[in-house]
Parts: sequence; C-alpha cells; structure tokens
Amino acid sequence: MLTLFHAPWSRSGRIVWLLEELGAPFDIEYVEIVRAQTRNGRRDPANPHPDGKVPALLHDGALVTESAAIALYLTDLFPDADLGAAVGSPERAAYVTWLAWTAGEMEPAYWGRISGQTEGDPVAKARYDAVNDRILTALKHGPYLMGHRFTAVDVMIGSAMAWGREFAPESELLDAWLKRVSERPANLAAAAKDGTPPAMTEVA
Repeated sequence: MLTLFHAPWSRSGRIVWLLEELGAPFDIEYVEIVRAQTRNGRRDPANPHPDGKVPALLHDGALVTESAAIALYLTDLFPDADLGAAVGSPERAAYVTWLAWTAGEMEPAYWGRISGQTEGDPVAKARYDAVNDRILTALKHGPYLMGHRFTAVDVMIGSAMAWGREFAPESELLDAWLKRVSERPANLAAAAKDGTPPAMTEVA
C-alpha cells in the first residue's frame, strides 16, 4: 500500500502528479508543514518525515522521503508505466542524472534567481544560466526532456518550472513544453487532489 503525506500547495504536489501518471493506487494523508506565513515552528505529529517536511511516501511500512528519491523509487516500483528507466537500460544513466540534477542544481539555481542573489553574484548568475541552457538544449531535441518519451523528469522539472515560470527566461520552446506537460490528464487529476491549504494563522 502506498500512502503519500502531502501538504497542499507545496512541492509534494509533483508526487501526486507522478502517482497519477503511474496509475498506482495510493492514499493521501494531508499534513501541515511549517510555512513562512505561519511562523509558529510547530510540526504536525501526523507527518512521518524526519524533518517535518513533504513529500514523504510510506510503502508497506518503508518510508521514502525527498522528491528525487521518491520519483526513482516509484518508477522502479512500476516499470510498466514507462516513466523511468530500468537498471541496465541505455537511458538509466541519463535518467538518474536528471533526477539528481533537479534537486542538486536546478532548484538551488532558481532559488538564487528568486531571492535576488543572481543580481549581484556572478557565480549564482552563471549557475542559473547554465541550468536554463541545459533545459532548453534538451527541449530542442524534445518534445520532452529525455527526448520523445515523457518521463518522471518532466514531472519533476515541469512542476518546479510551472511554479517559477516568471523567474525563467522568455522562451516559446519552454512555454510549449510547459503547456504540453501541464495539460496532461494526470496533472489535472493531481491538481484536483491537491487540497485546500491549511489556514495560515500568524502566531505572535
């Protein structure tokens, strides 16, 4: 049995999307996370994530956390969905690299842009530019990031990019890809399950 611990309007939404793409039976346990707006620092005792964050996936008693690890775990668990790359396949190296790159390079680079660090730090700006170059170069060979096949990589990066589109460069290629992946039935189904965010009551 798969149970996803999910906070509405958070990055765990991409795992809801991935589970819908996989066609896997799963339950969602809605939990609260510490958000900047709440400023109360309290953890939800129902959330098993060791850091009180999301996503967290429980599978038959085994806990998996961190989006890239969950994506790899799930696509290996459901190989017939063809959203990953099997061990020993020609695409495996590129697949696991993309997943790790999303968390290790893309997201920090975009945070540098969102936080304004790229405006005064040439290293942060170069990192941000390199991330966009890599995505756009891949899409030139598309229509998806790994070529002609939609994978969990498109879910991971597509979800992040949809949230941060205003911080990405102007690009018809990028917009066309985002539209292509965002309009997938599984993503629309996931959005319907995302839930209403908990009340964000400020604590003095």
